[in-house]
Amino acid sequence: MSAAARTAERVAREGYGRLLAFLMARGQPMAAAEDALSEAFAAALAAWPRDGVPDQPEAWLLTAARRRLTDQHRRRATAAAALPTLGLTGEEAMEEPDSDHLPDHRLALLLACAGPAVEPSARAALMLQVVLGLDAARIAGAFLMTPSAMSQRLVRAKRRIAESGAAFTLPGRAALAEGLPAVLGAIYAAYTAGATDPADGGALAGEALWLARIVAALAPDQPEAAGLAALLLHLEARRPAARDAAGRYVPLSAQEMARWDQAMQEEAEALLVGAFAQGAPGRYQWEAAVQSVHAARRVTGLTDWAAILLFYDALLAATGSPVIAVNRAVALAERAGAAAGLAALREAAADARLEGYQPYWAALASLAARLGDAETAQAARRRAAGLSTDPAVRDFLLASPSG
Repeated sequence: MSAAARTAERVAREGYGRLLAFLMARGQPMAAAEDALSEAFAAALAAWPRDGVPDQPEAWLLTAARRRLTDQHRRRATAAAALPTLGLTGEEAMEEPDSDHLPDHRLALLLACAGPAVEPSARAALMLQVVLGLDAARIAGAFLMTPSAMSQRLVRAKRRIAESGAAFTLPGRAALAEGLPAVLGAIYAAYTAGATDPADGGALAGEALWLARIVAALAPDQPEAAGLAALLLHLEARRPAARDAAGRYVPLSAQEMARWDQAMQEEAEALLVGAFAQGAPGRYQWEAAVQSVHAARRVTGLTDWAAILLFYDALLAATGSPVIAVNRAVALAERAGAAAGLAALREAAADARLEGYQPYWAALASLAARLGDAETAQAARRRAAGLSTDPAVRDFLLASPSG
């Protein structure tokens, strides 16, 4: 790949959403802004290898995109003989912002993608496309969908935004407080989908982490945004250690801590400390705190299960989530013994949603084996393996007598 192509790829990753949000903040429809940016990137790939990469590639792309928008308006204005409109469009196109201080409206763009006009199942994918510029095929692979199905879902989502007449606006405090939970939830869902899909290679998880960092930076007075970024940083820091050199799955308790990304863990800790300092703890901060305790094992050599149990108590009280209940049961087993953990796990199983939840069956297999119930352990282990979409995890479950 040439230097020009590498620069274009970097700018696409780092600046696509910023450029798109800037164009939309100037009143351009999403579809027109996307088309103009696409043409601008195509022009860059043709011009930069020949003329050299400009000193300010984002400013170059912005200028190219706005010229294309002006051309589109000119064609429409000429057809309608709307010269006053053309004049205003041309004047706007000449107003170039200081490229060193390009306004960053990505948070507004994220909120637009999570608005009521967008069906919940499309929000995470739409964010990845319009904020990071990923194509439908790349997104589809991580969500276990065909590219055509994902493309149709994205088209429907954008059509509904257009039909709803929702305006692209910079978020005030009220809009931010209302829309941020949906944004954070979609990002977390995207990370989970990428991290649990072996075929994705971590691409989607990395993009979701990128989005979480963006939101934390753009909403510094929202502690849950920092909490989510801290959570994903901790998870991502350990993900490479979850496979050995032969590609076999390695559970957290057996991971080589030297393979954890210390820089990511330090970044996560700084975000988490800052979030808790704001005095408004919430789900993502507590989940990040659990991962922080696991990370501390790198220094102490021990896992503070009492602290983890306290955090899961807070999470369960706040969310009522059966997934949290499973995690709490595992922590309780480490703190109070396998019998106590199994009793809590059985209680959680009253929620029918756990029937198809692979970690529940893996936990049941492990705790039953620890209590000497080989028959239950074997059946649960097979059930967990059957529900796993990761061949390495499936092999680990079937090979391990302890689950």
